[in-house]
Amino acid sequence: MKVLVGEFVTESNSNVPNMCELKDYDISFGDECIRKMKIRDVFDKNNIKLIPSIYANAGASGVIEKASFQYIENYLLKKIKNHIHEIDGIFLMLHGASEVQGIGSGDHHILKEIRRLVGEYMPVAVVCDPHGNLEKEYVEAIQILRSYRESPHIDADKTMHIVAQMLCDLLKNRRSMHAIYRKLPLILGGEQSVSEDEPVHSINTYLNTLEKDEKIMSASWHVGYLRHDCEVAGCGIVIVPSDDKHQKYANQKADELAAYVWSKRYDFHYTGLTMSLEESLKYAYAFKEKPFFITDSGDNVTSGATGWNTYLLENVLKTNTVNKKILFASICDPDTYNQLSKVEDSIIDIELGVGYDELSKPIRGKVKIVGNGELFGFMMHDPDSIFGQCVTANFVGTNIDVIIANTNWALCELQQFKKIGIDVKDYDIVVVKQGYIFPELKAIGAGNVMALTDGATPQDTASLKFKRIMRPMFPIDKI
Repeated sequence: MKVLVGEFVTESNSNVPNMCELKDYDISFGDECIRKMKIRDVFDKNNIKLIPSIYANAGASGVIEKASFQYIENYLLKKIKNHIHEIDGIFLMLHGASEVQGIGSGDHHILKEIRRLVGEYMPVAVVCDPHGNLEKEYVEAIQILRSYRESPHIDADKTMHIVAQMLCDLLKNRRSMHAIYRKLPLILGGEQSVSEDEPVHSINTYLNTLEKDEKIMSASWHVGYLRHDCEVAGCGIVIVPSDDKHQKYANQKADELAAYVWSKRYDFHYTGLTMSLEESLKYAYAFKEKPFFITDSGDNVTSGATGWNTYLLENVLKTNTVNKKILFASICDPDTYNQLSKVEDSIIDIELGVGYDELSKPIRGKVKIVGNGELFGFMMHDPDSIFGQCVTANFVGTNIDVIIANTNWALCELQQFKKIGIDVKDYDIVVVKQGYIFPELKAIGAGNVMALTDGATPQDTASLKFKRIMRPMFPIDKI
């Protein structure tokens, strides 16, 4: 038996001015596509041959340029056409939060085109990010669909393996089945749905219990994605029966799961400390142990923000009277990076900041280069792929270092810092462009706080302006 595999990942934030283009993707074909998807061993164990199509991962970015998306989609569809006579099934990683210029959801468009080629009965298995948007037509066109459980997504690889094995089992025991979807009138930000905290912990326990039922193959809760306005935004749940003969039972379980999640709507909250920018800095300066992490949540690059904002740096330069040693990881400014990448061991005048708006206005100063390196992948991204370059610079006369990057790639794991020659334990305070703190940083940190800053990823969901979403929608509407 043979299975065609592919991956398309883009989390599209429409609140940023730059579009996501082909150059922003980590793209691979052939054996590299299979390697980066990390599922070869599951299919090998089941004696199923893999046919690679395309691996295209841009992480969090802007709205996708139409021509770039069409290149990715057309390559995938061409591979299916070329091998349609020999493939027994299709395995895909489709993030779920893409938005394509003039098209809408790229994920939904891809699946619709695949079904036009292969019909409705060929088994299709999809792994997705819980921070993606679904719709009934999309879900019901898939035999097997399951999202990651954990946020941050520490179970990404595990989920890929689980779904790969589900597809193998289906191919060995073919039967009629398809996923069931229920939409919820609930819209959440990822920072309100950290899985180690309630109510997400209890929801995941509920899902795990459902999957122990022999009539249920898988169960998922999808937080959804709110950084672009679209009609499919919002939470949803998915139940996959183990056989269509259990469809009635699975529908009942879908209703029960949807009711359970809905009953928790008042319990979603930010995990850990959240404070205004001023309160966050005051608290961090007074904190005695190190390192202490501040997340600049309004410029959260893991949710597609630009990473341009210099507003927090400007405040620190003015207020760090206690002379704490502070690292900013990082600030995206391609022009300043290019300027610094051409000099060595010297003091140079810079204007750090792209000047797009008040939050990213340039900060003038003298800096000394203290290091340089490359930005590597983290968590569900390939850790061996390079996503950007950076220079570490010290503002002369201060204890403040800034990693200046040519892209908005996030620094979330210790291996990323190590590869650019930085030990975060050398600093009293580390400022990262995230929302919720990522696991390794939380584990090594003496403390952390999410600063409720302004930017492309504001945290007050009820204040966001949506025109196309289903209404009423909690918490925008008081249901």
